Amino acid sequence: MTSRILASIFCGILFGIGLVVSDMVNPARVLAFLDVAGDWDPSLAFVMGGALIPSSVAYAIKQYRSRPAFDTEFHVPTSRSIDARLVFGSVLFGLGWGLVGFCPGPAIASLVTGRWETVLFAMAMIAGMFAYRIAQSRVSAPRRFS
Repeated sequence: MTSRILASIFCGILFGIGLVVSDMVNPARVLAFLDVAGDWDPSLAFVMGGALIPSSVAYAIKQYRSRPAFDTEFHVPTSRSIDARLVFGSVLFGLGWGLVGFCPGPAIASLVTGRWETVLFAMAMIAGMFAYRIAQSRVSAPRRFS
């Protein structure tokens, strides 16, 4: 395995551990954060705020490096445009997160619990990804006119 793959696996495991330690794999905690009119739980705000610290450090370090340690270039989004795809994807993500209390990272990390709800969500998420890929390939495929 290359160092890039090992670094990716390490970061994924570290991220998953952080999700478990902060209890963000618990959909009830996330839904309680979204329930601002009821029994609001601010813990997710602290987790998000805490995530800004290493992210800010990483962006500061990036300014002084020509490339990352285990890759040939930085992969930072350059587009700042807000288009229909971004808005639709954000709305879809927010609806799914608000309805079930999972987003992709915590859903994958919670698969270790073996709960059927988590497995069902992950299967639906993967099916949605495949459906998007198929739809996107049909939209971008060249059209033939006879």
